[in-house]
Amino acid sequence: MSDKDYDTEFLDLILAVKVVEDIQEAIDHIHQYGSDHTEGIVSKDQQSINMFIQSLDSSAIMVNASTRFNDGGQLGLGAEIGISTTKLHSFGPMGLRELTTTKFVVTGDGHIRE
Repeated sequence: MSDKDYDTEFLDLILAVKVVEDIQEAIDHIHQYGSDHTEGIVSKDQQSINMFIQSLDSSAIMVNASTRFNDGGQLGLGAEIGISTTKLHSFGPMGLRELTTTKFVVTGDGHIRE
């Protein structure tokens, strides 16, 4: 495993996994290598969970739930017509709605999406 692997989207059944000592090291790693799209934490420690949620600015934070739940249909948004990978996704005339972003926090108890 090399540092470049953490920036790679493999498009395959491959994971780049880093074992960390504490929640702050995990958050620092995500700040460096994350996509701001979906992040997940598996923990029973509510303080760590809260710190994780508050420290990351991703569009969705999965708490004890699969990152595969970040999907328009799964989040109750109806059919997905696209995915914005930036914070400001509008082009052309914009109103208040186009100037805001949404952060989803999904909590589970080890739930997965099959």
